Amino acid sequence: MKTHQRIPCLAALGGILLCSPLSAHAQQRGWPIATNDESGFVQIFDGKSLAGWEGDTNYWRVENGCLVGEITPANLLKQNSFIIWHGGETRDFELKVEYRISARGNSGINYRSIMVTNGPWTMEGYQADIDGANKYTGQNYEEKGRTFLALRGQVARQVDNQLPEIIGTLGSTNELLSLIKTNDWNEYHLIVIGNTMTHILNGRVMSVAIDEDTQNRKFDGLLGVQVHVGPPMKIEYRNFRLKNLSAPKS
Repeated sequence: MKTHQRIPCLAALGGILLCSPLSAHAQQRGWPIATNDESGFVQIFDGKSLAGWEGDTNYWRVENGCLVGEITPANLLKQNSFIIWHGGETRDFELKVEYRISARGNSGINYRSIMVTNGPWTMEGYQADIDGANKYTGQNYEEKGRTFLALRGQVARQVDNQLPEIIGTLGSTNELLSLIKTNDWNEYHLIVIGNTMTHILNGRVMSVAIDEDTQNRKFDGLLGVQVHVGPPMKIEYRNFRLKNLSAPKS
């Protein structure tokens, strides 16, 4: 059995603490390094309407400039429900978005995902996890698939028909948890290139998943956000900005 390697976090690039081997690898591959640069980002939610988005309006609405998903005692869910962006597919991209979630809330940002047939607003695919208790926030979870691909603090590699292999760490659990705000706004920043998916919260890398599972990985698909089955909850999203890093399909 291979011993787990701790990759020391040495380089602070653009205000974001990254592990130096990952940064060097990204630079060698020509990948962008996360910075505060907003060039190339396009707003994909107008803050006024659901234009460009489609979901169950029993659970989704626009309020005070935010995309709001809410479950009340009168409209509990029997399965997770998504609202989907219909402006195109996510392939190689960066996404920045702010969110605020209630204490008992559970949500997530799905990308490179597909719609499935066992419900009108059901998605399957990669998810940047979010929950009000911050038990899962920052992790890479595959909705209706292989489940956890990288936990918070992990650099994990997924190979065919095996559990993820931990190949590095990004900080202690308590340290990373302390950077996530409760009952306040947080900013998610996703960098997804090829088979490598980096989840960043409030300027700090929380998880990196490297998907080498040739049978199950996806390189393109839909973008959507979730309200989760369970107790009443509220999730608010604002300031969705997407930067496409893919070459146009021929």
